[in-house]
Amino acid sequence: MSTTTESRFSMGQGIRLIDDAGNEYLDGVSGTFNLSLGYNHPYVVEKIQEQVGNLTHMSSSFTEPYVEEVLSLLLEEAPNGIDAGWMRDITGSTANECATKIAQKYTGERDIVSLYYSHHGQTQFATGISGNAFRRKGFPNSTVPNSLHVPVPYCYRCPFQSDPDHCAMQCIEALSDQLEFGGSGSTACMIIEPILGNGGNIIPPMEYFKQLRKLCDEHNMILIADEVQTGIGRTGYMYASTLFDIKPDIITLAKGLGGIGVPVAAVLMQSRLNILEKHEHSFTSGSNMISLTAARSTMEVVSAPGFLESVRSKGELLGNLLSPLAELYPDTIGEARGVGLMWGLEIVDADGAPDSRKANAIIDMAFRDENLILRGSRYGFGNVVKVRPSLTVTEDEIVEIVGRLERILQKMG
Repeated sequence: MSTTTESRFSMGQGIRLIDDAGNEYLDGVSGTFNLSLGYNHPYVVEKIQEQVGNLTHMSSSFTEPYVEEVLSLLLEEAPNGIDAGWMRDITGSTANECATKIAQKYTGERDIVSLYYSHHGQTQFATGISGNAFRRKGFPNSTVPNSLHVPVPYCYRCPFQSDPDHCAMQCIEALSDQLEFGGSGSTACMIIEPILGNGGNIIPPMEYFKQLRKLCDEHNMILIADEVQTGIGRTGYMYASTLFDIKPDIITLAKGLGGIGVPVAAVLMQSRLNILEKHEHSFTSGSNMISLTAARSTMEVVSAPGFLESVRSKGELLGNLLSPLAELYPDTIGEARGVGLMWGLEIVDADGAPDSRKANAIIDMAFRDENLILRGSRYGFGNVVKVRPSLTVTEDEIVEIVGRLERILQKMG
């Protein structure tokens, strides 16, 4: 993304960024999708400032009582009997590595299955199990020998030329074939994002998740839901796994768990999977007091009565404003898709083919001409423009975001 300002940003207020010259920009994508409560939510800021004044860090051996407080909030709404957790990470990349370690140790198997287009982190391991080969280019050690990739259930561009009304779940058949013929015969787990965020806001159909759960059971595979982007209210539910009835064995969290951008991560699991020894996965800053305070106070806000209902209502408004744009600008937008406050616009050329150049132009023009911050898919290599404001966005701000975006679409013709 080539968006820059002549002055640097120096202040954040809600969903607005303000630069040294006093210019305000609307952040339509929650920072890097990690500002679930905006730039300076007063309750979270107050709690963090208080914690900084008291104690910023202890050995994780001493923070366990505070970890249990956060986990109790996280597990209260966790689906599918998930009742245990691990908080020795601060990033989604290592949380996903932790989840796969658990699966491998528990099953005694090796292979890790993921989808094309998937994004599970930035470390060499997480890049290796993700479904974008261009991110591994130039880094030979990021190729994970026991990583398998399978076709994504991307209904708008189905790799099997099916349509939702006549879908035979060939993507599940392809996964089954890969397990039988393409792997080592030793499969530990499947890791999947409920919505493929970086991949293009791709939303698998409900039937896919149902069939996936069945297949995992048949092969004794652990099902990991990577909710780094979808978790903590982004879809209008605490966990997208609940919304889509995924029934995962493990859920990974990061990004929005820190509320205002504080790095923190968690791995939630069924207690039968709580098998790691501390020395097997632990980081210096994992479960530090600042991260735990941010997570606890964020959960207190998101868990408050009416909060998630408000997110669902605002998500419906956002969808109602974005969806008509596909009809108004059919030579630019092929589809608007999303859930809650996690939406994407599939940008196409006049023939309906993916147009990453046009997607990047929309993002750059929005920033330059409308002071609107958006992001693209697959690090600018993709053709989806993402719209994901903070969960605290107001309805008026949603209208303003879409209004600014439409003015850009009008300019593009």
